[in-house]
Amino acid sequence: MTESQALALFKCLGDKSRLQILKSLAQEDMYVERLAERLGLTPPTISFHLKKLSDAGAVRSYKTQYYTMYALETAVFEQTMLSLIREESAEADLQRQRDEAYRQKVIRSFFHYGKLRSIPTQKKKERIVLEEIVRAFEAGRDYTEREVNIILADFHDDFCTLRRDLIGEGLMTRENQIYRRTDA
Repeated sequence: MTESQALALFKCLGDKSRLQILKSLAQEDMYVERLAERLGLTPPTISFHLKKLSDAGAVRSYKTQYYTMYALETAVFEQTMLSLIREESAEADLQRQRDEAYRQKVIRSFFHYGKLRSIPTQKKKERIVLEEIVRAFEAGRDYTEREVNIILADFHDDFCTLRRDLIGEGLMTRENQIYRRTDA
């Protein structure tokens, strides 16, 4: 289900009468007049709501003799909310561009000619700064603590805090005094 289809469905479900129609159709397929009797609404009102539900993909119609029957489109409702949320948004590229612009703004704010002016106090800004710093380390290579300190000292005098934060954020690992960049 696309994002626009999900929005149409959610808007459709926001009406009590439509929800009652869906509940009735979950029990059995029905025609307009039967739904009208059951729900205490007029046939034109039921037809109006069925059109909305049909446009949203929640119900389907089929002919049987001289009746138009309506049935619940069960496949639409079997999809989980989590799968809808995880589906990539139509605005994903725009969101990535905004994220990258924010990232560049943070980097420009905290770095001056490759040197870190100060360690950010905000976690999300600190993460961006640390991601930029960890790029100075080769992936898959082992570093001694001394080598790590020398590289980090090029960025900021407080290399101990940077080293600890790189490990804390999972950007580097330390095992038996050997440091390694993670590929997270």
